[in-house]
Amino acid sequence: MDRRKSLKSIVLGSVAGGLAIHGCKPSTEGAVLVEAPKITYPGRVPLETELINELQDEQFLNPHELETLTILCDLILPPSDEFKGASDADVVGFIEFMCKDQETLQPDIRGGLMWLDHKCNTENGVEFKGATQEQQKAILDEIAFYDPEIPGNERPFEVNFFSTVRNLTMTGFYTSKIGIEEIGYKGNMPNVWDGVPEDVLEQHGVSYDEEWLAKCVDQSKRGVIAEWDEDGNLLT
Repeated sequence: MDRRKSLKSIVLGSVAGGLAIHGCKPSTEGAVLVEAPKITYPGRVPLETELINELQDEQFLNPHELETLTILCDLILPPSDEFKGASDADVVGFIEFMCKDQETLQPDIRGGLMWLDHKCNTENGVEFKGATQEQQKAILDEIAFYDPEIPGNERPFEVNFFSTVRNLTMTGFYTSKIGIEEIGYKGNMPNVWDGVPEDVLEQHGVSYDEEWLAKCVDQSKRGVIAEWDEDGNLLT
């Protein structure tokens, strides 16, 4: 299994990565607030739509944090000649939204980005976003994996931070239009069903109503989308 396929499996993992640090909502002083357009979301009730638009109007990450996170996400899921990368699916926008929707993520994401800059400044004399890709990867290699079998090797904050961002990156990408197309998911597709086999019906002493059978097990209409009237009666 190659690295890309391995990362896809993380989509089903826990987004929070076991982190539950509670704190006051961090200040967004200095952040550039861009008012998002009001959008009506299909399948959402009015209350949900109102909440989503309220969150879109808020800004959590400042420009420096957004730039750093963009680099980090593209290192986790880089583009290639065959596949798109994290930035192509606006994964950072997804993480920004999740931080506003689940405020317990905010200290972890902001603290982790601060840790990256401090670590990189200490070792390379530059902020994380200004380092070379080799320097950036060297730092990430130290926190990308955790071996609980090593005696005294407690899971540190920075490992949890990277795990959280990695999970959010994969979740954001593979639930986007680009990611869904990459997986090849087509959604629910009609198939051929001829009903319960006759021998099984006989075993249980039941049979199909001919009118119902003609309406529901007619393969000539398998491409027709069912419609109901206001009273719930099947029309087609």
